[in-house]
Amino acid sequence: MLAASVAHAREQVVLVMGDSLSAAYGLRPEQGWVALADAKSTRYTFRNASVSGETTAGGRSRIDAELARTRPDIVIIELGANDGLRGLPLRQMGANLGWMIGRSRAAGARVLLVGLRLPPNFGAYAEQFQRTYVLISQRLRTGLIPHFLAPLGTQRKWFQADNLHPVAEAQPLLADEVLRALDALPPR
Repeated sequence: MLAASVAHAREQVVLVMGDSLSAAYGLRPEQGWVALADAKSTRYTFRNASVSGETTAGGRSRIDAELARTRPDIVIIELGANDGLRGLPLRQMGANLGWMIGRSRAAGARVLLVGLRLPPNFGAYAEQFQRTYVLISQRLRTGLIPHFLAPLGTQRKWFQADNLHPVAEAQPLLADEVLRALDALPPR
């Protein structure tokens, strides 16, 4: 009983604020990276507040309620892809991400920002989009995964028919990437 209490005391609650990439789009919830990371980890307990189609504005509007509900030790922010695919202003995306980081910190949580890439046909906007994550992370001193889907490369086998959302077989790679990044976060 004491061992179970000690193990439970060491668990850190991780709130995931994401979009379809974290909401297990096209999969059963237990196949998604968040559920897999939760099952694999003895250090972290994951609470998934991800919503398919979510933008950074949507995340910004929901974060206070999610912080109050989950009282996390760490917040993972995996948002922005839908902003980018819609060509929304990067300044607005950056302001929304900064707001969520600030609110998370005010609630006592550390933050892991998860960066994404847009398809190359977005040109200079795609380059600026990815650089936005790096600059925010540096300026606000968060943990960072620069490109969430990097472990999958460009191999078609890792993606659903839409060529955007990873298949079930790819989810363990994403779970491992996130767990490594969480372990690398500096203490408060």
